[in-house]
This record gives sequence, structure tokens and C-alpha cells, in this order.
Amino acid sequence: MKQVTSLEGELQKYFNYPSFRRGQKEIITDIIEGHDVLGVLPTGSGKSICYQLPALLLDGITIVVSPLISLMMDQVKQLKASHFKKVVALNSFINPQERKQIYKQLHLYKLIYISPELLQQQEILNILTNMKVSLFVVDEAHCISQWGPEFRPDYLKLGAIIESLHHPRTLALSATATPEVQEDIVSALKKTSMKKHIYPMDKPNIAFCIEKVAGDDEKVDRLVNYLSDYQVPALIYFSSRSMAEKCAKILSKKLTDRRIAFYHGGMEQIDRVQIQQQFMNDQLDVICCTSAFGMGINKSNIRLVIHYHLPLQMESFIQEVGRAGRDGKASVSLLLFSQQDIQIPSNMIKNELPSETDLTIVFQYLYRLGIEKVALPDNAVETQNLLQLSETQWRFLRYQFEKHGMIRKNKVIYHQENWSVIFQSIKHVIVQRNSFKENKLTEMINWVHEKECLRKKLYKNFQSSTSGASDQCCSNCGFVWAKWTPEKIKASENLGLSWEERLQQILLVE
Repeated sequence: MKQVTSLEGELQKYFNYPSFRRGQKEIITDIIEGHDVLGVLPTGSGKSICYQLPALLLDGITIVVSPLISLMMDQVKQLKASHFKKVVALNSFINPQERKQIYKQLHLYKLIYISPELLQQQEILNILTNMKVSLFVVDEAHCISQWGPEFRPDYLKLGAIIESLHHPRTLALSATATPEVQEDIVSALKKTSMKKHIYPMDKPNIAFCIEKVAGDDEKVDRLVNYLSDYQVPALIYFSSRSMAEKCAKILSKKLTDRRIAFYHGGMEQIDRVQIQQQFMNDQLDVICCTSAFGMGINKSNIRLVIHYHLPLQMESFIQEVGRAGRDGKASVSLLLFSQQDIQIPSNMIKNELPSETDLTIVFQYLYRLGIEKVALPDNAVETQNLLQLSETQWRFLRYQFEKHGMIRKNKVIYHQENWSVIFQSIKHVIVQRNSFKENKLTEMINWVHEKECLRKKLYKNFQSSTSGASDQCCSNCGFVWAKWTPEKIKASENLGLSWEERLQQILLVE
């Protein structure tokens, strides 16, 4: 490790920051001293410094497991702009030839961003196990608990990866983690002696507003009114991809002076990255999006976060709301609620995991493959289509089958005496997960109908108290729209142009 005279001095030297924010120095100190650390800090508190500075000070490499390609790309771009050149993001955007070249030179980097899925590939794992990994970081670590059991089971395999890398010191970071989620993180990473630094996550500059409406028509009318009155950067969250697209088109027609786009997980990756970059560069004002948008967005002046649909759980809501007001200025969270909205998240929970009938069909299919000694198709989509499962359902089942030893490298291992027990075990996991998510949804619904302070109730399960509002508090504590006077987006003759078009203007190109 480099000789460190003062962490503040190193912070100033590498990042030009005069002092640490709350929690940063304590976390970094423990990492430098060789401890495993779990850090929970509010959105916008500078969590990335907690591993970026140690990456520069420690001798070996730092691996950062990151959930989104766009998030990795943003981090790498910001670091390179601040003269941290030995950083790379490994993702599906890199063509095979370029990836091979990076693999050959991987030892030259200090900081490597990678997805949990890519980290499972034997080629990259073989390279990393022969390198000195000084720090293993799980960014947005709540994904282990929130996404691991269903959507991204590779998060649940990170403990084994840490073992294969010879147990480097480990840092897990999140903005939202109840005590239960904290335990999920510690358990999945197999780091029972983690030192915990847990800080309050409430943001006093955000006012919470719930408005009950009759249905979609009234929701759209209110969106038009608020987006017309308040011309500020805004996010509108939807549970439905089609509704996000439909609403973006309606709002674009009604608000011709606002630059509006939609974003969801069904879009091509390159289109999603472009939308995010345009929003970050102030070329778009409003994004109609699903929960796929926003994680790690480092845009300081988002003023308005609207939830068109009811979120599935408080954790998701807090994460999404936390993207507002990162500069500390007064911002607003608005939830538009109609009674029929409850059915949407309820149906999402029912359909996310396979039913007992689905499970029976899949077991019958694997039985045939096992008896005939035929491997599973290499293409997961082929299996999903054949069994009429969603991507999430098959990922969940595939992980469960591998965990129970039924599948090894696409080969089905059949042991008749065990399969009935495994069937019941997987069925039990599905029932448990569905019950857990239904309870989370009930918490969210109860919060919507809360009569007392919304802020206090929202954070009750996450921290013992709240710091109070720095501006207006919530709609139950007398929130008034007229008292909210955010700065309007400044108009510009270049507004809305792409960087290519702006360059053409500068160079006077026809």
C-alpha cells in the first residue's frame, strides 16, 4: 500500500475535494486497515469515493460489481475526466476482439467494473484469480436481496467468487437496506464479521406528496399541469412499459416545449444508454420510465420524481425518490394513486415466479432430458420459449436446479429419489418469496393511506428517527404546491440538439 500521511490529503490530491462527506472517512479507514465493511449511506452522499480512493491507495486491483452497464460507463467516464486513467468497465458493449485485448492488459488497471453475470465466466475468473485483488466491492448491494432470488441469481453466487479470489477485503454499499436486507447481504457474501457503517437515509430537502385520483385520465391531466407549471428535470415512474411509452407520447404532444422520452428494460441497450446520456447532458427534461432507469444516476438537479403507478415496495420507492435533489435544493416526490392501481403490482408478483403447474412441466421436461442423456440447449431463450416461461422465471429455476445439483453445465443429473424433495423445496421457496413480496406491497398500500406524517412513516423500518424537513414536509403536514418555487430550466438555442448537431453548429457545417 502507498504511504498515506493523511486521507484528507489523498482526497484533495486525487479528487480535488477538501473534505470527506459523512461516513466516507470511517468506511475508507476500515478498508485501508483490512476490514470487510458494509456501508449504508443516503443517495447522493458520494458512496463511490469509498472504493475509488482505496483503489488508488491499495497495491492490487479493485473489482467493483455493478448492476447496470450505463452506471459503469458513467463511472468510468467521470473517473477518466478526473485523470484516473487505470479504470475499465467490462460489459457486453465491448466486442470480442477488444475484450481479449483488455484481458491481456488487465493487470495494468487499478479499478475494474464488471457485472455479476460476466464475473461468472470462467475465462475472466481464471485471469482474476491469478492477480492480486486487494478490494472486492459490491455496489448497490441491496440488489443481492432485491434481485438475487429471482431476476439476477448471479448476485447470490458472489460469496463463492470472493472465495475463489482468495478472500480479498470486501466492501458492500447501498443507499437502502433494512436490518433484514443487511443480513441478506452479509449472508450472501459469507462475510459474517463485516464492520457496519449505517447512516440515516432520509433526505430532508424532499417533500412527499400523495394525490388520490379517479384513474388514468386524471393522472395525465395532473402530469400536464405540473410539468407545465414546473419546468424542471423530472422522472415519472411506471410499472408498465407500454404505459411509459404511451404517456411519453401523450405528454410530448401536449407539452411541446418539454423534451420528453421513455425508457424501459425492453429497449435495445444502445437506445437506453443514449436516453440516459441525453438526460444527464440536459438534452432531455422528462423521462417516462420503469424501475430500470435511475440507479447510480449522478444528476444533481432532478427536482421532481413522480410515481404514476404504485411501487411494489418501500425500498424501491425510497431508491427512486432519492434521485431527486442531490444538490440539497428543495425537490418533490409525487405519488398519483387510484384504487385500481393495486391490481397491477399484485399481478406482477403473481407472474414473476413460476406457478406450481409451470414447475411440474419443467420437472417433466428435465426428467426426459435426464433419462435420454440430452443436454439443455445452450441458448436460454430457446428453453424459455419451449417451456413458455419468462426470462425471470427461467433464471430463477435455473439457479435453483444448479443449487440442488440437478443441472451442471447444461447437463441434467437425474436422481429419482431426490427430485420429489427438490420439487417441494423449490415450491416452498416460491411460496415464501410471493408471501414476502405481498407483505411488502401491503406496507406500501398502508403508507399511501397513512394519516400522520408520511416522512416519519416512510423511514420507520429503516432508521430510528428522521431529521425533519428542510423545506416542506409532506401532503399530510400541509404541503402546498404554490410554496415550491424551483429554478426553471434555462432555455438555450442549442437545447435539444445532439452533440453531433451542436458540433456542426460550432464548425458551421451544413
